[in-house]
Amino acid sequence: MSRHATIEVLANDAESRLDRWFARHYPGLGHGPLQKLLRTGQVRVDGKRVRANTRLEAGQQIRVPPRLQDGGTAPPPPSPLSSRNAMPDKRDVEELRARVLYRDDDLIALDKPAGLAVQGGTGQRRNLDAMAEALRFEAAEAPRLVHRLDKDTSGVLLLARHARAAARLTKLFRDGDIAKTYWAVVAGTPKPADGVVDRPLAKQGGAGRERMAEDRVSGQSAVTRYRTVARAGRRAAWLALNPLTGRTHQIRAHCVILDTPIVGDGKYGGKSAYLSDPSGAIATRLHLLARELVVPHPDGGNMRFRAELPDHMRATFRALGFDPASPRAERDDD
Repeated sequence: MSRHATIEVLANDAESRLDRWFARHYPGLGHGPLQKLLRTGQVRVDGKRVRANTRLEAGQQIRVPPRLQDGGTAPPPPSPLSSRNAMPDKRDVEELRARVLYRDDDLIALDKPAGLAVQGGTGQRRNLDAMAEALRFEAAEAPRLVHRLDKDTSGVLLLARHARAAARLTKLFRDGDIAKTYWAVVAGTPKPADGVVDRPLAKQGGAGRERMAEDRVSGQSAVTRYRTVARAGRRAAWLALNPLTGRTHQIRAHCVILDTPIVGDGKYGGKSAYLSDPSGAIATRLHLLARELVVPHPDGGNMRFRAELPDHMRATFRALGFDPASPRAERDDD
């Protein structure tokens, strides 16, 4: 007799509702049948009964009943990124490989460009998921996501090259053992100049208009440490930010709470996220860079991966008089 399968939630599915996870991986399973499986305890998360609207976290274990595996609705979802996708065209392959910052037998550190979505979706035919075969190199399988970046955020993105590395890196991210530093240009200047934002966040708004906002009742803990590296008067500031938790759009939401929305982030900051600039030097794109990841090495010590400013942020730095080589930008906080 077939046994229940246990499927780990990958980083690219973190924050998804359970019913949407099933819709993505088991599209033939309707809402009604899923509800029945949940009521009868045939589907569980980490061994517990849950509801369809339960939010998932990376590393959690979803129990799937035999009838979904054995010729039922769908096979278990593939764990490698894009194992079913064809190789992208030659130009995309060359451009993506040129953005590899580091590669060994276990992982790839990629400088993801702004504008490239990590996963496919409505209107997202060109995405990292569909291009992952370009990063297979000599490995037996395409690499796997272990965390995410927003489409419009550039910077360091890690990919695991096999299941064992994926499990280790996912755990490191989940446990907060990987230090993350972001650079952002914000409209206005925060008060105080350096500090910590500790405000719980939850999704608000209807379909297509969802955004993260402070919610002291049902929000999840979200903590971001920040410091002001440089200022352009009261007009704008360059911030270095260290998210100590990993909520969706955490930095973007916390910058709004500081009353300094990230430049170009109209979704969260509205009109106040755009700087008046008759010269045209300051782009209207999101000014957020995943600058650095510091990853513990299994043999001891740390691996440090850094991405440089994308072109639109570099132009803004010049226009505002910010120096990317500022010693304060790379200061290591305790």
